[in-house]
Amino acid sequence: MITMEDIVREGHPALRKIAKEMSHPITPDERTLAEDMMAFLKNSQDPELSEELGLRAGVGLAAPQLDISKRMIALLIPGEYEDDPPELELVMINPKVVSHSVADACLKDGEGCLSVDREIPGFVVRHSRITVTYQDLDGNSFKKRFKGYAAIVIQHEIDHLNGIMFYDYINNQEPFELSDDVKVIG
Repeated sequence: MITMEDIVREGHPALRKIAKEMSHPITPDERTLAEDMMAFLKNSQDPELSEELGLRAGVGLAAPQLDISKRMIALLIPGEYEDDPPELELVMINPKVVSHSVADACLKDGEGCLSVDREIPGFVVRHSRITVTYQDLDGNSFKKRFKGYAAIVIQHEIDHLNGIMFYDYINNQEPFELSDDVKVIG
């Protein structure tokens, strides 16, 4: 079971490296890793379990955050209401943004990260719509469009595969400055 102790924190070299492409078929260990990453996200979003296990809530996790150089991300975005099914529950292998909107968006409250133990104020401007190619655990290839919050979460996790942290996008001089055409979400 993955816990907060397994997640590397900012300053760790794994967070600044480009992760290695994965090949199919994936190994049993890689499948277990995917299952463990998703289990962590589910546990982190369960109020009782997260408190009992000392987990911070997360909606995404990338293998490099576990000091594993593999292009794998797990995503678990809750539904709008408590009893709704998840908006997105997916493990992506070798995800890549192949196209994006001209329009940009950011989260009203900024972004956080399981690998960053401090609050970093400022807007993180990202593409508001993206098209992503990826494979599932069985090697099936997909090309899907995502928008809004899901697009932002996916870009955040893909950045981890490329050694980029969310705060790299924050304007250090004016962290809350936005152009008029950026949509603020949340």
